[in-house]
Order: sequence, then structure tokens, then C-alpha cells
Amino acid sequence: MKRYSADEIARLRAADRRHVWHPFTQMKDWTEDPEDPLVVAYAEGCNLFDVGGKQYIDGISSLWVTVHGHRHPALDAALAAQAGEVAHSTLLGLSNVPAIQLAERLIRIAPPGLTRVFYSDSGSTAVEVALKIAFQYWQQRGDARRTKFLALREAYHGDTIGSVSLGGMDIFHRVFRPLLFDALRAPAPYCYRCELGKSWPSCAMACAEDLAATVRARGEELAAVVVEPLVMGAAGMITAPPGWLARVRAACDATGALLVCDEVATGFGRTGKMFACEHEGVAPDLMAVAKGLTGGYLPLAATLATERVYEAFLGDYSERRTFFHGHTYTGNPLACAVALANLDTFEQERTLEVLQPKIALLAELLAPLASHPHVGEVRQKGFMVGIELVADRATRRAYPFEERRGARAARAARRRGAIVRPLGDVVVLMPPLAIDEETLRALVRIVRGAIDAATLDADPDARTPDGTPTTPEEST
Repeated sequence: MKRYSADEIARLRAADRRHVWHPFTQMKDWTEDPEDPLVVAYAEGCNLFDVGGKQYIDGISSLWVTVHGHRHPALDAALAAQAGEVAHSTLLGLSNVPAIQLAERLIRIAPPGLTRVFYSDSGSTAVEVALKIAFQYWQQRGDARRTKFLALREAYHGDTIGSVSLGGMDIFHRVFRPLLFDALRAPAPYCYRCELGKSWPSCAMACAEDLAATVRARGEELAAVVVEPLVMGAAGMITAPPGWLARVRAACDATGALLVCDEVATGFGRTGKMFACEHEGVAPDLMAVAKGLTGGYLPLAATLATERVYEAFLGDYSERRTFFHGHTYTGNPLACAVALANLDTFEQERTLEVLQPKIALLAELLAPLASHPHVGEVRQKGFMVGIELVADRATRRAYPFEERRGARAARAARRRGAIVRPLGDVVVLMPPLAIDEETLRALVRIVRGAIDAATLDADPDARTPDGTPTTPEEST
């Protein structure tokens, strides 16, 4: 690991503030923050190290992408080997060995019926591809009425114009509303704050029935239903009740609408299975994957389609049935090679099998937080966790937005040696699948202390679940 002098560190931080525009970041806050920006210089296993040499547990897999840890020897070797062959060649009119091999592997592990792979470079573009394929599919099937898409309120599918049109998170999307197409909406399966005023399980899954009713009513004009299967990530790790996804599939089947599953966040083991669809035996018509596809090494995404969908694009050149869409780095050989090594490592290290006891341990470690005075709900599906902070646990009253309690918890966790990132006032944990039990325990311990520091300063008489008084260790 390179050692940086104090002068070098100061120069890097100053240059960042002068020149780098960070995503999803209020840059006024960033440039005026009295605490220096954390600049990552090195990584090993499930840990990151800043330019000053301080170590942090990577509690969010570097934004949900790292699977087997940083600098995994097999993935490093695959990247280096491919760089010695060819770094990039276009997939427009040509092909390359790793792209072909990866497509074969993806089809082998995907839900049944998916047979074709269209590459892109991010989750947003993978969803965008699915939207355009679904739209053009119906036009070429001779059903020009099917132009509408149904998505969930609170949905997040990326930041390109089409994927933002599907998004239901007003804070992210409202400024772009004049640029977007209108999507039909159905309730999110957000049991903790049900917009229908129901309670699980007595609700009989009213949110799914509401979706099905919309699909029935608008079926003749509906091109596709687009959902994040089982877990709505950016909405705060909202976990759907059992059977919800199967109900969505049934609603699509009844009307002929395509089902698009956005597995960008949930894919590659995050829910305990390779893909979230597998939990309910659901096979979509189109499936978007990205994030964990390369194990956290390079940008790569794919949209998988059934043969029925693919065949609608076949025809004579003069018919113009071609899918006129593509990206410069589509099927990049370096990214495809490291994705193949990622899938090899899943098999060789029995990643999903080894993960199961760690999922159970994580649930055990999180259990005490369920009675924390400022935790409304702890949501977990596999290694995807959302801890919703509230001002009043009894009434579920949220904190005022401007208090930024989630951000304060993340800052406190960073001081204690872990990187987590909140979604509003939901503290998110999504560690690498390779994390060991000792580090997992340390991560949850840090997060518990950080939540105390971010919430109990507003409630000095609050006590921990074991009844002992808790005083924040630091000002936040």
C-alpha cells in the first residue's frame, strides 16, 4: 500500500473539492464540510483504506457491487490475462471470446426461459434496454396499443430518462418530470408504511391485488410491468411479503403483459440465491442485471430476454425490425473476462452455500436493534438490510428531513471504522458475500453504536434493549 505524505493528502483533498462533482451529493455541503473527504487509496478483502492508512469495513460492498472481496486473486488474474489479449473491440458487427462465453454462463444460471443476452454498461442502461425492447416488441407483434409501463410507487430503476420515468421516488425524479413519459403506478409492498392503510398478513396482500387490478383494467395498452423482485433497494430495502412476486407474474400472464425484473441490486447472491426471482420460482420475460456481475471490478450490465421476445426482432433487412440500440463498450472483453472469473469463484468457493449461515448470523446480530427506541423496523433479505430510524417508535413518526439522522449515523459509523450509506433515514447494510463472521459482528456492532450516536442525543434518557442507559460517545 502506497504511503501518502501529509502534503499529498492535503493536495488530493483540495483537488477533489475544486474539481470532482460527486453523484447524489449536495456539493455545497461537501466543499464546506469541516471534516476532510475520505479518499480511498487501497483495498483488501472486505476492507478499504484511506490515504492516511485508516482501515474501514466495506459495509455496502462499494455501492452493492463487491462480491468476493477486493483484490481477489482469481479476479485479478483474469483481468490481467485478458489485458494481455485484447482490452476492447466493438460488439457492433463483431464478437469476442469472453462476451460469448459469459452469455453462455448467464443463460445457464438464469431463470428458465431466458435465452438471449444484450450487453450494456450499468443498471440504468440495462433497464433502459428492457424498456425499449418491450416497447418495440409489441410494435413488431402488430399490437401498437401496448405502449404503457406499470411500475411501483417508491421504485428506483436508474438514472437514464427511461428508467427515471419508471422511478417513483419524488426526491430523485421530480426535477426531470417534464422530460419523462407517464407510467402507470401500483403500491409498493411497503408493509411498515402501507399506503393502503392495511397490515400484514391480515391485508391478504392488498398491494398485489391493487397491481393486478390495474393490469386487468389497462391490459390492452400495457407493454410491461417492471419491478424490483422481493427487495426495493433504493427505496430503503423494502422487502415484499412472501408470494408477492408470484402474484405479479400471474397478473402479467393473465393479460399478456411482459414482466421485467430489475435484478440489478438483488442479483448475484444478495438475497441468498443467485437471483431473487428464484425464491418464488418466477421466470421473467426480461431481466436486467449489473452491479455484482463483475464482482465489483468493472462496469458491465446485461438484459436477458426470452426466445419469444427475441424472435419478434427477426426479419428481412428491409423490414427494419432491428433493435437499434447499443453502447461503445457493449460486451467489453475485460469486463466479460472478470465476470466469468466472478461466476467461477461462486462455484469454486461455494459462495451461496457458505453464505447461508452468515445470513442467519446477521439476522441474530440485528435482532436486538428491533427494540431500539429509535428503530422502527429492521428489514432483511439475505445480505440486504435496511434499518429504518424513527423519531418515535410507538407512533412510527419519522424524523424531520432536515435533521438527516441517517446521514449522521453513517458519519458516526465512519468514525468508528465502517463505511455505510443511508437511504434517507434508512441505514443500509450490504456487505460483501465473502465477509467473515468476525468482521460481520464488528460491522453490526459499529452500526449499533452509530445509530445510538445519531439518535439518542435527542433522547438523553433513552435506554438500550438490555435496560442500561446509553450516552452517545461523540457529538454528531
